[in-house]
Amino acid sequence: QLQLVQSGGGSVQPGGSLRLSCAVSGFSLDYYAIGWFRQAPGKAREGVSCISSSGGSTNYADSVQGRFTISRDKAKNTVYLQMNSLKPEDTAVYYCAADGYTDQAMCIMTALPTNYDHWGQGTQVTVSS
Repeated sequence: QLQLVQSGGGSVQPGGSLRLSCAVSGFSLDYYAIGWFRQAPGKAREGVSCISSSGGSTNYADSVQGRFTISRDKAKNTVYLQMNSLKPEDTAVYYCAADGYTDQAMCIMTALPTNYDHWGQGTQVTVSS
């Protein structure tokens, strides 16, 4: 059974940092790209970052480029999202998801029924002074 269990998140002041973790089980990161998505109240879900199953390709939304870093530890079956210089507009529920369909050399930051079909439970990130 494929599972993604998220941890991390919480509340932080603007300029602060948080790290989200996505621990996967039931599948290998060698065969699944992992994406991070977020959804703020009243807004559509948006892709934040992703890492390919090869580990060699990453993508970031323009809004987080240079502030967020995605990484993975295959030995721990965990993908991380390090978030620095957080802004109030980063406030959202963050989700990780697994995509076993996309070519191993790339990852996609758009969640479609044909790619990301396993999701974590979500974790709240609140950036406020």
